[in-house]
Amino acid sequence: MTHRIPTFRSKVTSYEADSCDALVAGVQEGKIRMQALARGHYPGRRLAPHALPGLKTAGFWDADQQQDWGLDWHRNEGLELMFLETGHVTFSTNRQTCQLEGDDLAITRPWQRHKVGDPYVGAGRLHWIILDVGVRRPHQKWRWPDWLVLTESDRNTMTEFFRQSEQSKWHAGIEIRKCYQKISKAIEEDQDGSNLSRLAVYLNELLLLILDMFQAKQLPLDKSLTTTRHTVELFLDELKQDTHLLTHAWSVQAMAEQCGLGVTRFVHQVRQLTNMTPAHYLVRCRLEVAADWLVHHPTKSVTTIAFACGFASSQYFATVFRHHYGCTPRDFRAESLESLTKS
Repeated sequence: MTHRIPTFRSKVTSYEADSCDALVAGVQEGKIRMQALARGHYPGRRLAPHALPGLKTAGFWDADQQQDWGLDWHRNEGLELMFLETGHVTFSTNRQTCQLEGDDLAITRPWQRHKVGDPYVGAGRLHWIILDVGVRRPHQKWRWPDWLVLTESDRNTMTEFFRQSEQSKWHAGIEIRKCYQKISKAIEEDQDGSNLSRLAVYLNELLLLILDMFQAKQLPLDKSLTTTRHTVELFLDELKQDTHLLTHAWSVQAMAEQCGLGVTRFVHQVRQLTNMTPAHYLVRCRLEVAADWLVHHPTKSVTTIAFACGFASSQYFATVFRHHYGCTPRDFRAESLESLTKS
C-alpha cells in the first residue's frame, strides 16, 4: 500500500483514510505480527465482495517491543472500535490525547481525526474493527449492516450513544476482552471465508456488550453533536488546525459541499458560529497562520508564507494583512522578533 484512499471527497479536496503503510512496512520487516480480514485499501487477507458488507477491516497486531512507527493523523471509512488487550499506546483525537492501557477501548467516529502513537506505538496486542455505517459527517443518518441482528430499539439506542457523545476512551473489562479474543481467533483461523459466520456472531456479541457498557455507565448524551451546526463547527476548526486545507482555492459552494450542506444553510451556520461570511472566516484563518509563521519561520520569505497559507498573490496578502494587523508583514515580523529577543 503506497497511496492513501479518500474517505470522501469534494470537488477541491478530500478527507483521507489511513492506508496503514507504516503497519504494513513493520510487518514486512518482521517487527510486528498482524492478522486481518479487509477490503478496499486496508491491509489484510481479502474479504469476498458480498461477505459481511459494511465491514471494512477487522484484525489485530502483536508487538513484543516498541516500534519505530506510528499511525499518523487520519480518518476511517466508518466507525472504529479499537481495543488494547495488553501493553500501552498513546491515542489522540483532535480533542484530546490519552494513554491506552490493557482492556481499554477507543472509539472513533468517521469524522474524527485521530492518530495512534506519540509518535511511535508501544509494545502490546491491539485489535481493531471498522464498520461502515453510511455516514461521514455528524448530522447524517446511520445505516447499520443487514447482518447486525440487534433489535431496532437496541440499534437506535446504540446509535444515539455513538452519535451523541465524543468520549473516545473506555475501560472495557473482561467480557469485551474475551469477545475480541474470539474475533481474533476466528480471523486468524479463517480460510477463504470459513469463519465468517462465527465472525458475524462475535461482532454482534461485541456490539451488544458495548451497548451494555454504555447503559451501565449512564453515558451523558448531547443531541447538539448530531446537528448541522456541529458539522460546520468541526469543519471550521479544521481550517484552523490543518494548513493543508487552507491552501485550497475554496469557494463557498465547495465549503458547503464539504459539509454535506446547501450553500444557504452553510452560510447561515457560519454566520451563527463566527459572525462572519465563510470567505471572511477563511481569510482570517489564513492570516492567523501566516502571522505565526512570520515569527516562527524567520528564514522563510513573506511571499513563500503567503502562498503556503493559501493566498493567491503576495500583493493581496500584504493588503489584507495590513488591514487586519495594522502593519506590513515585514514590520510585523521585525516587531515580533524584537519583542521575543527582549523577553
